[in-house]
Amino acid sequence: MHINLEKPLAIFDLETTGINITSDRIVEIAIIKVHADGTEERYCQRVNPQMPIPKNISEIHGIYDEDVLHEPTFAEIAETVVAFIGEADLAGYNSNKFDIPVLAEELMRVGSTFDISKRKFVDVQNIFHKMEQRTLAAAYQFYCKKDIENAHNALYDAQATWDVLKAQVERYDALSNDISFLSEFSKAGNFNLLDFAGRLAIDENGNALYNFGKHKGKTIQEVSLIEPGYYGWMLDADFPLYTKQCLRKEMEKIKISKENQKKTSDNKQNLEAKLEELKNKFK
Repeated sequence: MHINLEKPLAIFDLETTGINITSDRIVEIAIIKVHADGTEERYCQRVNPQMPIPKNISEIHGIYDEDVLHEPTFAEIAETVVAFIGEADLAGYNSNKFDIPVLAEELMRVGSTFDISKRKFVDVQNIFHKMEQRTLAAAYQFYCKKDIENAHNALYDAQATWDVLKAQVERYDALSNDISFLSEFSKAGNFNLLDFAGRLAIDENGNALYNFGKHKGKTIQEVSLIEPGYYGWMLDADFPLYTKQCLRKEMEKIKISKENQKKTSDNKQNLEAKLEELKNKFK
């Protein structure tokens, strides 16, 4: 089935030095950009992570330190990656939890102004887990009747992900071929996430809240009153840069709201004082 694309869809996959969003780095990025007319473009680049790749990780994706020693750093390819993605929405396998936050961290780390949050995100794994509860290899076999022969090769995995997504839409009547629908359907949890790592969320009333730890489910504004130091602790701790940026924005909103409330209160008090003054004057 043809998937309805109002704008391009960039299906991408990352190979990295590990699974820590804040500290690990990209060693390979592959993107298949599908246009509304069905034409496809491909981009694949190995990246020098500027840090050692642990042996156990290299054994998984087959990329070793010597393979990326003379490759460009992410800072050197960032503009090319951003230009290739363009206005496209993003799709991947487990991308909402890993690939998108890792890419966002890398872009922020090099000072890119590319706002990744303005895109729709389709996570093929979330669709798969809601429907069948399997891995990418099993998904490929289940939906496409093929075995993955080159797992953990970024371009191969990106192609497999795109094939699975098309097959999912073809298989399930409940799935629309619209990217907006697929983006919403592939979200995990009961809240809309505010950051990519899922540390912050938005409840049904539009309130920003913490989505982890001892204050899980409490609004950021509520926690700022009962434990003001929690905000500072998060900024100093090992959380993703994007999470910290989102938290700063919410705290700035709270600050502005308090200032506006104080101005309103002061104006009210000044008005009441003037009215009282006028009353006394004309007694």
